[in-house]
Amino acid sequence: MSGRPLQVAVIGAGPAGIYASDILSKSDLDVSIDLYEKLPAPYGLVRYGVAPDHPRIKQIIKALYNILKRGDIRLVGNVEVGKDVSFAELHEHYDAIIIATGADRDRPLNIPGAQLPEVYGASQFVYWYDGHPDHKRTWPLNAKEVAVIGVGNVALDISRMLTKHPDDLMVTEIPENVEQGLRRSPITDVHVFGRRGPAQVKFTPMELRELGEVPDVDIIVYEEDYQYDEASEEAVNSSKMKRQVVNILTDYLLDQAEEKTASRRIHLHMLQQPAKILGEKHVEGIRMERTALQGDGSVKGTGEFIDYPVQAVYRAVGYFSSPIPGAPFDEKRGIVPNSGGRVTDGPDGEVLTGMYATGWIKRGPVGLIGSTKSDAQETVNNLVADFNAGLLHATTNQLGWHAMENLLNGRGVRFTTWKGWELLEAYEKELGAKAGRERIKVVERETMTAISRGEKHDGKLY
Repeated sequence: MSGRPLQVAVIGAGPAGIYASDILSKSDLDVSIDLYEKLPAPYGLVRYGVAPDHPRIKQIIKALYNILKRGDIRLVGNVEVGKDVSFAELHEHYDAIIIATGADRDRPLNIPGAQLPEVYGASQFVYWYDGHPDHKRTWPLNAKEVAVIGVGNVALDISRMLTKHPDDLMVTEIPENVEQGLRRSPITDVHVFGRRGPAQVKFTPMELRELGEVPDVDIIVYEEDYQYDEASEEAVNSSKMKRQVVNILTDYLLDQAEEKTASRRIHLHMLQQPAKILGEKHVEGIRMERTALQGDGSVKGTGEFIDYPVQAVYRAVGYFSSPIPGAPFDEKRGIVPNSGGRVTDGPDGEVLTGMYATGWIKRGPVGLIGSTKSDAQETVNNLVADFNAGLLHATTNQLGWHAMENLLNGRGVRFTTWKGWELLEAYEKELGAKAGRERIKVVERETMTAISRGEKHDGKLY
């Protein structure tokens, strides 16, 4: 393979794929990297999975932008692997593939009543308010009282977006259809439920602190939920982050003496697990079982049940990855099976040469951006080691982007590029400027694609 660059395809242009591409581009290898993304725009869950009122999102996107704008990593958007091109075709034309497609589905909630129409997955609501082009434009915001199951940051994002007044979101990039939907919402109360105690919640301190700063929204907590066992005390003493979270929760508890006058409320309930969603044809309430800590941080049901009147339930109990047709996938764990990022297959975990994984598709939906970076480093280190061992070879002489561009054009696939993203970004900022905002997202996929490619759509030439 002397005399030509190593040809690598990365699937997924979210943080995992971009960080892996960046680390690989800075290695000692002579490498050509093509970054494939099924959406017309990059950044993955940073653009489509985090609430728009987080200022730190801009800093993450700025870092990802600075990587891609260098031009040494080719962005190929609006191309879905398994639909527009097959995984086998990528494997044929590239020396190595890195799968970085993240986690895009919700874990199920397996309790009676979970099939009722007003029981929603967290990701679907997040995709709606973030303007994901492949998800519906409307959302049924009809409930006055809502239950959110889960005590991670996604649960807080959902609770905050449900209760925050739309006028306070108009400095963000929320699309017009989201603004209109939120203005019609009759919401008054959101109940957030966690199975364990204050020391076991998964909120980060900043997210939890921000919750108490939302205008005209009161935080309600309950003294009976503040219980600790030996493992809880140990967790608080050994983790600065846990200690900060418990301190913030304690501040909320001490604040309960003050009169609550806000028009909307977020109730934080701990030591309760869902037993049943009530109602025959529609959600009418949720039955929770009180739990008790067992000394090791785990909990056990007590047999005491509490019914709450709610008209909708959002399950924020974790994300789950989707398989890529043609690539190995562990349906139980929701990951691509791997060893240190090297993709494996079969009962004996045989390593498949030239195939790698990174990010949530590799390790499951846990960890923040720092974990994603270290994850990518491990995967790229093993890829480089395999190259140095002479293991990486494409199976054809038609290599990399030259072969794939011909294939995509031949199939009429309207792929987008980094230049196209810059055009779309400029358009979104122009929309925002007209409304006195930094940006307004373009939501519809065909419009996004037309803007990125300078095409005509709905009678308008972009």
